[in-house]
Amino acid sequence: MKWKIAAAGLLSLLASSITLADHTIVRVGVYENPPKILMGPDGLPSGIFGELIREIALRENWQLQAVSCQWDACLSALRSGELDLLPDVARTEAREREMTFHQRPALHSWSQVFRHQDVSIDSVLDLEGKRIALLAGSVQQAYLQQVAQEFSLQVEWLPVSSLQAALEQVRDGQADGLATNNLFGSHHADRYQLESTSILFQPARLFFAAPLNSHHDYLQRIDHWLTRWSDQPDSPYQRILQGWQTEKPLNTVPKSLWIFAGILIVLLLLALILMKYQRREIRFTRRELKRSDEKLSTILSNLQAYVYIKDLQHHYLYASPKVCELFNCSESDILGQTDEAFFDPDSAAEIFRLDDQTLLSGETLVREEVNKLPGEEEPRTFLSVKVPMRDDQGKIYALCGLATDITEQQRHKKEVHQLIFYDVLTGLPNRRLLLDRLQHSLVNRHQEIGNGAVIMIDLDNFRTLNDTLGHQTGDQLLTAIARRLSHQIRVSDTLARFGGDEFMLLLEDLSADTSVLLNQVEQVLDKLIAAFEQPFILQNQDYVTTASFGVALFSDSQHSAEELIKQAELAIYDAKKVGRNQVRFFDTRMQQQAEHRAELEFGLRRALKENEFILYYQPQYHSNQQLLGAEVLIRWQPPDQPLVSPADFIPVAETTGLIVPMGHWILRTACKQLVRWADDPETAHLTLAVNISAVQMHHHQFVDDVLSILSETGAPAHRLELELTESLLIDNIEHTIDKMLQLKQHGIRFSLDDFGTGFSSLNMLISLPLDTLKVDQAFVRDMHRDPRDLAVARTIIDLGRSLSLNVIAEGVENEQQLKSLRMLGCQCFQGYFYARPMPIDAFIEHCQLPVPLF
Repeated sequence: MKWKIAAAGLLSLLASSITLADHTIVRVGVYENPPKILMGPDGLPSGIFGELIREIALRENWQLQAVSCQWDACLSALRSGELDLLPDVARTEAREREMTFHQRPALHSWSQVFRHQDVSIDSVLDLEGKRIALLAGSVQQAYLQQVAQEFSLQVEWLPVSSLQAALEQVRDGQADGLATNNLFGSHHADRYQLESTSILFQPARLFFAAPLNSHHDYLQRIDHWLTRWSDQPDSPYQRILQGWQTEKPLNTVPKSLWIFAGILIVLLLLALILMKYQRREIRFTRRELKRSDEKLSTILSNLQAYVYIKDLQHHYLYASPKVCELFNCSESDILGQTDEAFFDPDSAAEIFRLDDQTLLSGETLVREEVNKLPGEEEPRTFLSVKVPMRDDQGKIYALCGLATDITEQQRHKKEVHQLIFYDVLTGLPNRRLLLDRLQHSLVNRHQEIGNGAVIMIDLDNFRTLNDTLGHQTGDQLLTAIARRLSHQIRVSDTLARFGGDEFMLLLEDLSADTSVLLNQVEQVLDKLIAAFEQPFILQNQDYVTTASFGVALFSDSQHSAEELIKQAELAIYDAKKVGRNQVRFFDTRMQQQAEHRAELEFGLRRALKENEFILYYQPQYHSNQQLLGAEVLIRWQPPDQPLVSPADFIPVAETTGLIVPMGHWILRTACKQLVRWADDPETAHLTLAVNISAVQMHHHQFVDDVLSILSETGAPAHRLELELTESLLIDNIEHTIDKMLQLKQHGIRFSLDDFGTGFSSLNMLISLPLDTLKVDQAFVRDMHRDPRDLAVARTIIDLGRSLSLNVIAEGVENEQQLKSLRMLGCQCFQGYFYARPMPIDAFIEHCQLPVPLF
């Protein structure tokens, strides 16, 4: 066989030297072990290792010469120098003395026993009497033969020269099972009627190997490309892994390991109990006991797990050699000690809690534990099984545990998850994770009331930056933008890097109400736009960039996440078309609403500067025809335009914060009018009611601002009434009451509007320092037609009188309503029946007219 390989190599070398004199010829051994390595139809290596070496050869100007051989023949050819590289070689101490390896593993794997689907093999003990095919000279053969010897199992081993032959033996019924690496077995499971078992062993790191002390340059270049590609999500290495990847990630800890650990701990418990605590009940002779003891000691000495027994006070009664190795001391130094002597305080406390849980509940506990040993910088992760031990009467007298160190597997699992779902450069979720979360959110939306949105963020002129300053500077900008945008979003939102210079923001749990939804999205957009206003530091210089934003709402799409993404991309396209640094909604109606709100906000800012607001006054009367005062209402009169309804501009003022300076203007104007009335005995008794919004009340300087305006104008505080709405009191009621009490100390009065239309309670009403209670016009309007509205109005009036509050009914529009309210005991009124809101001049003129008598 060796001379054939040598002859083939020589002929190939002679042929290639004629036509490919400028290439370095690299002889690569290929044996059939898919999906890791196999011969491709083009006569070149294929599989994970084959495609990887082909990508490297392409960049290194190597000419690959594939040499087909069986596993044993490949190893021999490598040792003798007839091969330059052999892929898919597990690195062991013995092999390091025979061949040379590179440093960074190309692949992580483990070995596993696969059974024919008609054969029952669930644990190591089930190998008894079975025929197991395996590759001659493989690491699986050496390991399983040692395990079988330790457990005194009679197994018929069927060494074969190729894994294909092993598969055929299982398929033809000549073998019951196959021991091989998990990738190969999983790859052929369906075709050859194989089923995986819980017998997993020998986690392995796989490399390319070269003849001993030779071809260091090849190995160094392999390490170079592996290191470079491993951190790039779109690298050839990552594409190859994804192309050959099985259904489960390559480095996850299989669930079957838990089953195997449970079965193994039961076996060890039986043996330990047999050896340590039930000697008197053993019916075997001393000779058999000694033999069992020796067998158990052999097993525990070679078992790659930590086995221990503790008494009810958590003192160690037994520690396996592996435990002694972990604690770096002898068994005699461990016995009688607790975990406080070997772990840091937090770890020891958690171990004590879990041990106690097992001893008290009497149930087996399986748990992943993260514990830290003194002197070690990083904690370790253990798969731990704790079993209570019982005597003949069923009483628990000790605890037996088995732990396996899975720190490396967990780290590999985390690395694979990070590579699959997160962007390597920015650390943000990648496109795959965002689409998964978006699809999940859309499914939930169909089951619940609510809305959501996606905002695509596309950097303007990013390609110009890359072309002028280089890709490294572009990467610095992307990282800085990702970090800055992350600080502007909620914890529940998802910011992802969607493409080269594109980011995507997923907003969930938004309002179903269109107006509120638009406000929520605009607030987020304001934060995102503000994030680009400050320059970024690139190469020690300020760099200013902008972005275009495309918004698509969940309600825009009734189908899939991909459709919603396309709509956001269309919105981005529209934003770029109109000049970049723009925001566009996919929904034209929503875009028009957003533009209208933006125009209103701009107009409100101008109106505050140019004094375009007007106060209207609606009179309030007592039943004896006496004018009590008025409620002031703001109106907006833009130049050469009709009045703007408060229903249009007040919500915008509240969401933009402009309601605070607007409220100052209203309060100051009303106080100046009170000062004018105070100078005339005929009007000195009049009061003015000023509406206060929730934004004003919750502003941290509200009390100081009100008192400052009173001091500035000299208005009589007891003639000023601040009117609150019921919805204002929902948030932070205690804080609101505190502010009201501070202002009442200066004589200011308070009234409550909209009572009974929301969530108010009698307890809340009693706790508020109110002077006036208003009957909402919603109850007044239909009280003569709807008995329920009449009952509510009667209750509010009776409640106000019983609490010694003034009661005023608003929205009185006709004589029938007025008579009904009087019959219920209401004495104060406001509404169109008396007068509509009007400017101050018209108000003064109107109040000079006689009040109608009824």
